[in-house]
Amino acid sequence: MLRVGVIGAGNRGKDIYANFILEKTDEAEIVAVAEPNPLKREEMIKKHGIKPEYVFEDWKDFLAKDKFCDAIILATGDDMHFEPIQEAMKKGYDILLEKPMSNKADECIKIVELAEKYGVKVMVCHVLRYTPFFSKLKELIESGIIGDVVDIQHNENIGNFHFAHSFVRGNWRNSDETSPLILQKSCHDLDILSWLLGGSQCEKIASFGKLTHFKRENAPVDSAERCLDCKYIDSCIYSPKKIYYKNLGAWPTLVATDIQTVEGLEDALKSNKYGRCVYKCDNNVVDNMVTIIQFKNGVNVTFNLSAFTDEVCRTIKIMGTKGEIRGNDSKNHIEVYQFGMGEGRFSNGKMTEIIPEVLEGGHGGGDTGLMQDFVDLCLGRKNDSKTNPRVSLESHIMAFAAEKSRVEERIVKMDEFIAEAKNSK
Repeated sequence: MLRVGVIGAGNRGKDIYANFILEKTDEAEIVAVAEPNPLKREEMIKKHGIKPEYVFEDWKDFLAKDKFCDAIILATGDDMHFEPIQEAMKKGYDILLEKPMSNKADECIKIVELAEKYGVKVMVCHVLRYTPFFSKLKELIESGIIGDVVDIQHNENIGNFHFAHSFVRGNWRNSDETSPLILQKSCHDLDILSWLLGGSQCEKIASFGKLTHFKRENAPVDSAERCLDCKYIDSCIYSPKKIYYKNLGAWPTLVATDIQTVEGLEDALKSNKYGRCVYKCDNNVVDNMVTIIQFKNGVNVTFNLSAFTDEVCRTIKIMGTKGEIRGNDSKNHIEVYQFGMGEGRFSNGKMTEIIPEVLEGGHGGGDTGLMQDFVDLCLGRKNDSKTNPRVSLESHIMAFAAEKSRVEERIVKMDEFIAEAKNSK
């Protein structure tokens, strides 16, 4: 039986990863938790039957003890990854590390070095690699059905309500406190692009983006600072009634309040950050961003992330010398077009529709695949994973470089950026 401790019992640590171990496997158990929030801590104790001696308010107390379990799920805030993972690796724990690895480039590089120095098993939560949808895309590319890949257009459609919850009101609203948007939200996408291209590295990157809409000057006339006091509460696109009230017991309401009742939600919204007007928050992350990437294998990519979408999904178009692939992950739908195979005046492409396998779990089944892989890795059934820190580092460095390009309004050459990051340690 794999004995696992959780450091950081938020939505990912408590509701996704720990729940998988409780409900989906009989080969692992949660035996410890470190979490400052007493309600979340108590929920973990009750759900998993954690003994008092293995309940901690602070990760430092957890890791001050001699090693007492096999593995750790580290799901603290972005700016609180480096110190605990460093201590955990020294103790010999295997680790599931929530992305991003760190909100600092030099710390990401150091995590890779430490994991290899101590020889522990570390997985980074790049869940898209475990989805049937993206796995099928990779299989199609490698089959050669569209020839050599030349260009990719990839969109992360964040969704207007998702952006308002997480990146205007929520934990990742301010890059000075956590991470820039492209790192926190889209290191997933940068990772999957590199993976689809056989692990090719980025050569140059350029980004453009800004905070366009969620600003005070765009607030409705005479709107209140807090939603429950506002005359627009029933009509506003971003009203808590539309985002939270209908989702009690599920995301995102699980994040907005610790008490999943209407009364508990209303009490929370009176004072916490999720009850604020989206036009009057302390947010600074961009709400739209376009990134142009040149990979070393010659493939060019445009990556667009935007708050202003109806669906929460990823869409992709992969263009090759013999055909193209189009896909939408939320619809679990892929179309393959082979040039010159059809009938008609110009012999247009022959189109084949593909519906990938469906897996239970969030992120299109990626959460399930990731957790099963982590259990298998820790139990010694495999020697490595798809998402070790060395391979995950590429996406993080791309994200940091993209943000640098956006801020400094210039093309960033990756070799120069990496050398600079290493020298800053």
